[in-house]
Amino acid sequence: MTVSSDAFGEARWVGRATPVKPGHDGMNASARSDRLERVFAKGRPALIAYLMAGYPDRDGSLQAMRVVARAGADLIEVGVPYTDQLADGPVIVNASARAREAAGGSFGLVETLEVVADFIGKRQGDSPAIALMCYLNPLMSMGFERAAQLIADAGAEGVIIPDLPPDMADDWLRAAEGRLDTVFLAAPTSTDARLDLVGEASSGFVYCVSTTGITGERETLPLGLSDTVARVKAHTSLPVAVGFGVSSAGQAAEVARIADGVVVGSAFVKRQADPAELEALVAEVASAVHSAGRA
Repeated sequence: MTVSSDAFGEARWVGRATPVKPGHDGMNASARSDRLERVFAKGRPALIAYLMAGYPDRDGSLQAMRVVARAGADLIEVGVPYTDQLADGPVIVNASARAREAAGGSFGLVETLEVVADFIGKRQGDSPAIALMCYLNPLMSMGFERAAQLIADAGAEGVIIPDLPPDMADDWLRAAEGRLDTVFLAAPTSTDARLDLVGEASSGFVYCVSTTGITGERETLPLGLSDTVARVKAHTSLPVAVGFGVSSAGQAAEVARIADGVVVGSAFVKRQADPAELEALVAEVASAVHSAGRA
């Protein structure tokens, strides 16, 4: 079985005649525990900090996780190094390549889970939740059942799979049931029918992509973002977090006024090799997000 993918999970299964929709055989969001939803239950918007596992090396990425936890992140989204990152821009792609190079080319899903387990084993108090951002192929290569079990055993609460569309996710959702939340992506171009599927299949929260294209820092937020967020919210009762292109405290505060959470990736990854610089930016962005008033 192979997959042909377009950005944001608009994919098709090659060789599978009829896709199975989420909810088949009782599989739906309401049947699973919403482990990640607690991140948004603090009475304020949440900051989701994306970091690349293994960058600048294994120990450096573990240190970065501890830094962003201390600086105020509510959820850490841990990227799994991969060779074909269709949704990611140059900062994250380069960090992924550096992570693999630092480990002799062998840093992938298993190694990422070892870092997560180390972080979970030593975190204290009200530490951030952990979600893995992993492309579909590493999960398929390992086998969905084994991958879901190992991810849960490492202590992660959920998974974001950017190239897995919700209407083709039944096998993964079955493997993740009772173990992990699965977060699906909604884009500005998503139809109402697609948003219904995303809302039905997701658990924890829905990831709203701010713009079409790839991840990366941008000078301004897209026009019409508030309308996009409103459309997504109309199709789900889950929290909605916005990512792609959010790169400053000012932008993060603006997003926090219209969404339940803000995802910052490239701006943090760019500073991931410098703990002091990373901590300063995360603290600034966390303060802006947490204090933002709702529109």
